[in-house]
Amino acid sequence: RFISKIEEVLNDWKLIGISSGKPLEKGIFTTGTWEEKSDEISFADFKFSITHHYLVQEPNDKDGKEELGEDALPLPMQDLLCMNNDFPPRAHCLVRWYGLREFVVIAPAANNDAVVSESKCNLLLSSISIALGNTGCQVPLFVQIHQKWRRMYVGECQGPGVRTDFEMVHLRKVPSQYTHLSGLLDIFKSKIGCPLTPLPPVSMAIRLTYVLQDWQQYFWPQQPPDIDALVGGEVGGLEFGKLPFGACEDPISELHLATTWPHLAEGIIVDNDVYSDLDPLQAPQWSVRVRKADNPQCLLGDFLTEFFKLCRRKESTDEILGRPAFEEEGKEVADITLALSKLTEPAPVPIPKLSVTNMVHSAKKKIRKHRGVDESPLNNDVLNTILLFLFPDAADKLADGFENRASTSAGNNPPPENEDYNLFSHFKSAPSDSLTYKLALCLCMINFYHGGVKGVAHLWQEFVLEMRYRWENNYLIPGLANGSPDLRCCLLHQKLQMLNCCIERKKARDEGKRGSMSDRSPGGASGDGAKGGDNSGDNPDKEKEFGKSWESWSDSEEEYFECLSDTEDLKGNGQENGKKGAKEGSKESVNLKPEGRLHPHGKLMLLHPGEPLYVPITQEPAPMTEDLLEEQSEVLAKLGTSAEGAHLRARMQSACLLSDMESFKAANPGCCLEDFVRWYSPRDYIEEEVVDEKGNKVIKGELSARMKIPSNMWVEAWETAKPVPARRQKRLFDDTREAEKVLHYLAVQKPADLARHLLPCIIHAAVLKVKDEEALEDISSVKKIIKQIISHSSKVLRFPSPEDKKLEEIIAQIMSVEAIIARARSLKAKFGVEKCENEEEKEDLQRFVNSLLEQPEVSVIGAGRGPAGSIIHKLFVNAQRVPAVPALEEELRRSGSPEERRQGGQSEFPPPTGWELILRTSVPRPAPYSKALPQRMYSVLTREDFRLAGAFSADTTFF
Repeated sequence: RFISKIEEVLNDWKLIGISSGKPLEKGIFTTGTWEEKSDEISFADFKFSITHHYLVQEPNDKDGKEELGEDALPLPMQDLLCMNNDFPPRAHCLVRWYGLREFVVIAPAANNDAVVSESKCNLLLSSISIALGNTGCQVPLFVQIHQKWRRMYVGECQGPGVRTDFEMVHLRKVPSQYTHLSGLLDIFKSKIGCPLTPLPPVSMAIRLTYVLQDWQQYFWPQQPPDIDALVGGEVGGLEFGKLPFGACEDPISELHLATTWPHLAEGIIVDNDVYSDLDPLQAPQWSVRVRKADNPQCLLGDFLTEFFKLCRRKESTDEILGRPAFEEEGKEVADITLALSKLTEPAPVPIPKLSVTNMVHSAKKKIRKHRGVDESPLNNDVLNTILLFLFPDAADKLADGFENRASTSAGNNPPPENEDYNLFSHFKSAPSDSLTYKLALCLCMINFYHGGVKGVAHLWQEFVLEMRYRWENNYLIPGLANGSPDLRCCLLHQKLQMLNCCIERKKARDEGKRGSMSDRSPGGASGDGAKGGDNSGDNPDKEKEFGKSWESWSDSEEEYFECLSDTEDLKGNGQENGKKGAKEGSKESVNLKPEGRLHPHGKLMLLHPGEPLYVPITQEPAPMTEDLLEEQSEVLAKLGTSAEGAHLRARMQSACLLSDMESFKAANPGCCLEDFVRWYSPRDYIEEEVVDEKGNKVIKGELSARMKIPSNMWVEAWETAKPVPARRQKRLFDDTREAEKVLHYLAVQKPADLARHLLPCIIHAAVLKVKDEEALEDISSVKKIIKQIISHSSKVLRFPSPEDKKLEEIIAQIMSVEAIIARARSLKAKFGVEKCENEEEKEDLQRFVNSLLEQPEVSVIGAGRGPAGSIIHKLFVNAQRVPAVPALEEELRRSGSPEERRQGGQSEFPPPTGWELILRTSVPRPAPYSKALPQRMYSVLTREDFRLAGAFSADTTFF
């Protein structure tokens, strides 16, 4: 049953019949692709897995088969003698030992199972022998015996009238007579047992591998960052606010040099227990591979992982810093009425001269009082350095108040248009010159070097105090782009932008107020701040006074308006009859004085009075952050589809429309809805040529169908709208309320929330850092990985709360890139690429170093005599020179293996770590008149391992 199962699998995989293929090209085992397919079979209740390993090859012409004729040897037997792929750097062990391009392995399915007894081994071998005979399969079949780690295989390959047996010896200790070439040749010859007297020549390939572990003359170039230097604006050679980079230990642990003699005829070289010709410097081929240190500690990776750990912390800022910090603060804030009266005081805000020390809110002093200077997680110098870095405008000694402050506010310059800069929109982070981005870097650095999570909580608390201070004193926040929140950035960045919008509007209002108090025009106020305003106290006289001063101003774009309270809506300006005036075309409406005009709208005229149509000054729509937009859309969705719900929804959505209609009515007395539509939504006003009674062509206009629907939203709004200029309307955007919301949002963020918000910024910064470092090294494989990281991150970070596992993957990718670049630097230092004077040699060395990183094994051009070869030779010589205790060395040499004794003369290279040998010949077996068939033996010797793998073929025609 077992045999029939094997045959069934071989049939399924179409491995029966003659195998054909081209001779193997050089190096194809490394460059080609290997594939495997598996199945399960069982012998009674013992499960085996059967696996077919094969090199993928282009299908060759079918005609080849017929030409092969009867006598052609099976392909695997031809492969035994092929010399193009000896010692492949990466391959299945059977490929290395026998040079096969395809084979099938039967092994116990469970990892801990093993076929140990001899009778079972023989049973399996005879089973596969019968299966091969029955199916005519020419692919070699192997059975794995003994424990898996020993990699012991026995197998067989059959062809027409020929058979090859694959046998193996595996020992712990090497018998001394087999540590050299002559001893191994004797084994090979005796195994062949060739009946011919002058034996056909045996060809040999020899490889000696030397390992260099000792780079003593090279200290590792990366200095760990000097933490104390931070205060001077530096972190050990790192600019403050930039991420560190590089490995803290040597990322390359060993260098393996393989010296190869690929084609030697027997008798050319003497190698016995007394003397050896094998001098590595004379070897015609050298190849090198490097062993990478497992997960070397890298600075950037550590920074990222430590910051990522913050995301899992549960404590709030208060728990970390201790409750009393805010107690006294709490008392002050508790009386909100006072806060409001502060806001509404008409007196101009006193501006103290600012320096870094008194710039940060007075609360700091109170915190100090509670906490004691020593206890605070961040020392003052570090804190001041960071605050100066975050708020460069704090350093300006402000002699002349607001204007200077506003002009220094960073972030108003247009952003550079390159793809690195615009990464923030892919990652949903923040632009790389913004406050949010800098804050992320500072928190990351503090988390790593200065008090971990406590330091983070402390800096955040200071940051929030600074935000409140700026809001209360009308100072714009630096490092944020103007305008409403940018929804492509992270939520924290949007919140800060929102706060800036509030400050801008409040500032505009306060300046307007100051202007009216001193009766001067604030034409030069900066920015296009909001036109909304706050109620200005409860004194009607004062309001009238305002009204007059407002009246006398010219209509210019930079005006700021005072919102009068609702009771005052219709006072002055002859608007008592405003209610009647709302009816279109009524006579009284013409008496209204136009107010709040911006400029005439091109050539458009009002339909009825025939006066020019003026564009009104309108309120800016309220800026929104994404969480507010989401809230709003949820509320609108919950209103449902009922008529009442639809009406409510329309009312909510039309606040802005109503405000604009009121401004329009105030600017254009006597206007009608058609006029408004022509300005506001021109597509809803359809004009067509018609012929009137007199036969003249006239253009007749009318509202579109959607505007004529009975009880239309627009018509309703138009009827309820009163002619009120923007400055006296109710504010669409209540900046006081919004600012308090933002400040509260910031105050309740835990360090973990912060880390979540800012992680995209940190990943963004890390990607930019890696890109910069790669640009110095120019490694093509790294460029590809960076592209993958960017596309992967932009998919993961686009969603509000990405999974931890995916974030970990991104961080791991960044760490792997860092390790590759560190390896490149390490190799460059070791091979002295920078020191090389000759340009050509320098380029060659650079190429050599790059290929060492990307390929499993790199051949050295010019072997021991080329530029790279001579450097490797020097490395070995220097490593050998390390003075050891001479007496001990003597002792070792006397007791050492013959291998070491023979090498004694050549102290330039240490004894080889590995010794590999392939012997090949083609002889007739078992009788002199048999067909000459390939014989091959591979042997490998290392310190604790000796293996012989033989493939011996015999002619079965008469035997």
